[in-house]
Amino acid sequence: MCFATSDEKYYYVLVSKGWIIYLAIAVLIPVIVSLIVWYWSLNNWGNHPIARSLAHYALPQSSWRAVASSVNTEFRRIDKFASGAPGARVVVTDTWVIKVTTYRVYIAQQQDIHLTLTESRQHELCPDLNTPVQFLTIRVGIINPHITPFDIRLNSTEYGELREKLHTTIRNAHNVVIHQSLSDMFLDTFKIQVELNQPYHLSGNQELEPCIGCMQTAANIKLVKVCMDPNEGECQQCYCRPMWCLTCMGKWFASRQDQQHPETWLSNRVPCPTCRSKFCILDISVVS
Repeated sequence: MCFATSDEKYYYVLVSKGWIIYLAIAVLIPVIVSLIVWYWSLNNWGNHPIARSLAHYALPQSSWRAVASSVNTEFRRIDKFASGAPGARVVVTDTWVIKVTTYRVYIAQQQDIHLTLTESRQHELCPDLNTPVQFLTIRVGIINPHITPFDIRLNSTEYGELREKLHTTIRNAHNVVIHQSLSDMFLDTFKIQVELNQPYHLSGNQELEPCIGCMQTAANIKLVKVCMDPNEGECQQCYCRPMWCLTCMGKWFASRQDQQHPETWLSNRVPCPTCRSKFCILDISVVS
């Protein structure tokens, strides 16, 4: 006859208690999840965390669904700024700053936020580009006390594109050095140089149309040959009406350059994106 030792009995007790705990957890988790989903579904899903966040931006005569419709409309536009991995996606539209994580969605209205660049991390090797990469952390502070502040993280090469979509400035409280892409750095220099040129005065009866490059801002650039006399040099007189904004013209100028020799970009000539007449940076005038 075999009798179990005290150690074996203790082992059997532990195993049986483990199974009881496992079964209890297996039963409780679906029950808890079902109760949470049931609570969220009350008031026509008005108790859902996203619905409660959107409700803080609803007008007195409206509801969170009207705000959700506005967010959805802007989210579908192709001109939005989007960055980040699927588990930490950042989207900036004309009105909203949105961060989508695996378990939560953060939403803030641009007019209610103040942004602060808080941190910079340098990674020596980027798996996609095989080059060093810098990631920036920006704190999204919110005036509305009912909305939780949050952080967004993005590659430093996307910093310039983010700034173009924002209606507020990003405060660099810690004097973080931002390593922008070559195109972004050129675009900043390009804008400074063009603004030093002689402006082009528009006639009183002529109206500015939207830029055909981005369709977001008014066309404010006119190509006028002033670098040399009309019949001298490689540059040609362009007779196109103002059709491009300064940013789009700068991107076009950079795209036509030799990427291996950035030191020559400002001194080179490129064709007009519309009529192909050659011009240099001195021939670009801001419409006043």
